[in-house]
Amino acid sequence: MPLSKTSPEGDSAHALEVSDFDLRLERYRIVQPKADSLMVRSLSKYGQLAPLVYCILDDALVLVDGFKRLRAARTLKGMSTLGARRLEVDEHGAKAAIFNLNRITSRPNELEESWIIYALVHDDGLEQVEVAQMLGRHKSWVNRRLALIERLTDEARESLRLGLLTPTQARHLTQLPRGNQNAAMKCASEHALSSRELSEAVRLLQSASTRQQTQFVLEKPREAIRQSQDSYVHHWDPRLSTAGNRIARRLGTLLDATTKMNHWLRFTGRSELQACDRPVLLPGITKLGEEAALLAESSSDFVRELMLP
Repeated sequence: MPLSKTSPEGDSAHALEVSDFDLRLERYRIVQPKADSLMVRSLSKYGQLAPLVYCILDDALVLVDGFKRLRAARTLKGMSTLGARRLEVDEHGAKAAIFNLNRITSRPNELEESWIIYALVHDDGLEQVEVAQMLGRHKSWVNRRLALIERLTDEARESLRLGLLTPTQARHLTQLPRGNQNAAMKCASEHALSSRELSEAVRLLQSASTRQQTQFVLEKPREAIRQSQDSYVHHWDPRLSTAGNRIARRLGTLLDATTKMNHWLRFTGRSELQACDRPVLLPGITKLGEEAALLAESSSDFVRELMLP
């Protein structure tokens, strides 16, 4: 069913030329080529199902919501107009509307949320408390989202915005120091690494202790990943007894789990968790620390025993 065409002052959508829109706010949305392709197929098969949303800024029709629909329409022949409705907001309100409308129509993307918060704080000069009030969130939540985007280099942010870097890959890069992110991003692009492979490469870069190790990961990431995984995967060792093989298998599983948990605690945990998660997970994390301390003590004693003649 086509969208109704009423006057711009009405609540219903009215038809506007696809060339009429000002896209200055598009930089706060992340381009995802796969999602764009799906939108092209949907628009060509079913037509427009929801109106675009725009506001008037500096006498321009500034698009607030519907960037994928607009990009898709511009690729389809014969689709020169789209239904749109007007939102009465200023520039700050338009950015907040991007945040809120995106949460209504799709699953929230934390990096896009971070991007809008970054714009409100750094571009518009708002205090984090003001942004929190505008978005209906707590200041600590705003601070975590802001830290997420601030950990990315300028090059990584631009690649993310253009769709050259996926949100998942960007999250992996935030675990690295800013000085290492561009090299890791270049490695992922040159070797066409999947998000999972990039995650493993980032883990290896974090644990690299020499320049040679770092270069090996960047130049031959898949070989480095394979070698690191082989060190944890236990195969039956004829030199060991049945009990020895059982312990070796447990040791491999434990080393893999503790390495991943250690990296998560050091680089990711504080930005990923919500306030509601903390009281539930606190007892388990506390217990983990206690058991890890006991394990470290027991392991040291056992190592000394194994090294005795």
